[in-house]
Amino acid sequence: MLFCLFVLCFPGPFCQRVLLTLEEKKVPYKLLLVNLSDKPQWYYLDGSKIFGAFVTFLKSKDANDGAEQALVNELKALDEHLKGHGPFIAGDKITAVDLALGPKLYHLQIALGHFKKWYVPESLTCVHSYMKAVFSRDSFLKTQAAKEHVIAGWAPKVDP
Repeated sequence: MLFCLFVLCFPGPFCQRVLLTLEEKKVPYKLLLVNLSDKPQWYYLDGSKIFGAFVTFLKSKDANDGAEQALVNELKALDEHLKGHGPFIAGDKITAVDLALGPKLYHLQIALGHFKKWYVPESLTCVHSYMKAVFSRDSFLKTQAAKEHVIAGWAPKVDP
């Protein structure tokens, strides 16, 4: 399996650490530089907006504050991106962006289902397919937290 590494602008010390590790472990990789003045669309889909909207909605006590709609809007944007580029964020191969977004969506699914009885809308079929594809990978299954631990981890933030 070939590991794909995206380096932003230039290989700085943090990127070099990753490269050194890959070299020392003899992990094959392909280095792709990302031009910061012309970033690809997938660059913006790391899940930070989705995660922020998720946390805001999870903590929200006011059903009319727009937090739910903000999350739905972010998930719709992801769904639209996946329609044209999927099954993963950057296409056919899973990348670091998917590995960052997957755990966020896993926590979103469990925490909102438990605390709010809320689920990703069924109309977002590409998001559902994406979650299934990421969540079913061996690497994800080996590293995922148990549902009860996810719930216990979020409980203090929901009911401080």
